[in-house]
Amino acid sequence: MRRILMSMSETLHARTTAPAGAVRIDGVERTFPTKTGPRTVLRDVDVALAPGEIAAVVGPSGCGKSTLLRLIGGLDEPTRGSITLDGGTARAHDESTAIAFQEPRLLPWRTIAQNIALGLPRGTKPKRAKERVAELLDLVGLTHAAGQRPREVSGGMAQRASLARALARSPRVLLLDEPFGALDALTRLKMHDLLLDIHRAQPTTVLMVTHDVEEALYLADRVLLLRNLHATTAQPERPRAKVVALGSTSGIGALGGSGSHGSAPQIADDAPARDGSVARVVTVPGSRPRDRGARSLTDLRASLLDGLGVTHHTTTPLTAKENS
Repeated sequence: MRRILMSMSETLHARTTAPAGAVRIDGVERTFPTKTGPRTVLRDVDVALAPGEIAAVVGPSGCGKSTLLRLIGGLDEPTRGSITLDGGTARAHDESTAIAFQEPRLLPWRTIAQNIALGLPRGTKPKRAKERVAELLDLVGLTHAAGQRPREVSGGMAQRASLARALARSPRVLLLDEPFGALDALTRLKMHDLLLDIHRAQPTTVLMVTHDVEEALYLADRVLLLRNLHATTAQPERPRAKVVALGSTSGIGALGGSGSHGSAPQIADDAPARDGSVARVVTVPGSRPRDRGARSLTDLRASLLDGLGVTHHTTTPLTAKENS
């Protein structure tokens, strides 16, 4: 499949890719009314995503990860603060953004090709629609399954169709809400590489919610760690210097490198507010595709797991040579 994807990348990039979008989140808060009074899920969120960047959001359940995606996608509005896409306000049904969920959400009575076509921009002419769907089927390796119904394909194939549908309108910002969470381990690893190949062919800006720290470190340029504002126990803090030692040249939100898949130019963020939702923003060292066993990722994984309250993990201390 990878050979097909790589051979298609130049043609697809030239014919179907819209410019990647810049996302700016300034002082965002989201509060919901409840029977016991207002409940704030997000507070003081300040993040900038560079065009073409892949950012991952991790955090405990209830910290507002999915809420943040809905706000960026225009499916909800912040109680306070602002979100802009390329300088414009995020709006519902904005074709510059697309979202894919943990469940494929395919219509069971339509074929895979017909489900993908549902993501096309309104008013797409039939000839162009047929061409675009064929391109997307090829991109995600589903040409052979174009005429099948969702019940006739595997979970991984259904998720590929969901990604293709999200890409159909060539969004400038792609929002992924735990897109691989329901897949088995082997299929999930294959989907990671597929996403990187898709990003290479159509380098949109990606914001992905995940509970999987390994997934975040393998795919993302930066990882945003959110805290639960209503947690009953304090979440541990890691020294800023530790983040610098893991490959960041200037601390939290520092610039990253670029590789064969191209890590996007980074926009450095200010240090997160201590009482806000963003506990930490870290730059992932190295270039995509990364070595999952790299020592720098091992230490960063331990740091993020600490931030998530997972303290029962093992990591070998850095030697003097590795720490230099």
